[in-house]
Amino acid sequence: MFINWATNEITLKIVYYGPGLGGKTTSLQHIYRHLDPSLRGNLVTLNTREDRTLFFDFLQLDFGKILHRRPRFNLYTVPGQVYYSESRRIILSGVDGIVFVADAQKERMDDNLESLLDLENNLIGMGKTLQHFPWVLQINKVDLPNREHPKILRQKLNYFQVPQIESIATKGTGVMQALKLILSIVVKKIQAQPQPQQEAKRTYV
Repeated sequence: MFINWATNEITLKIVYYGPGLGGKTTSLQHIYRHLDPSLRGNLVTLNTREDRTLFFDFLQLDFGKILHRRPRFNLYTVPGQVYYSESRRIILSGVDGIVFVADAQKERMDDNLESLLDLENNLIGMGKTLQHFPWVLQINKVDLPNREHPKILRQKLNYFQVPQIESIATKGTGVMQALKLILSIVVKKIQAQPQPQQEAKRTYV
């Protein structure tokens, strides 16, 4: 959370995490296309030569007020490929909530588990854990014939029993619901915290 005392704004960071080609970028693109342009900033996408997300997608949204300040939500995705581990660690810095986008296909279970473990290790490096951090599970590609059984997906990926949404990101199904869920969880957590006191013009909490 970042407080800009000069503009009376609270900036909250939401990161879309998960294995490569699981649907993170598609989800953000859907959100961007279906929001009122007056509520969002620019969407920035950087791709590798293989046309896959290299660094992050960036989107800002403005909603009502939190703690009497105007909230600004920054949405990011991380590159899912194994060799971009440092980029993922950097993008996670200062994160307030996570949408973990898992791939429902049976053959992607190992990739899902590897990415989830990578997320847990990065959070531990920040002094946090999945068990006590705001996150939701978005199970994507549930329309494909080779999808894993929902019970197995829940058992293997949702052992902390966080809110779970099934999605078809290419059609937008479930995408906005997952976003609304994580925003609701993050806002409730912020509102339950003691209101920070101004010590400088700009403060990170």
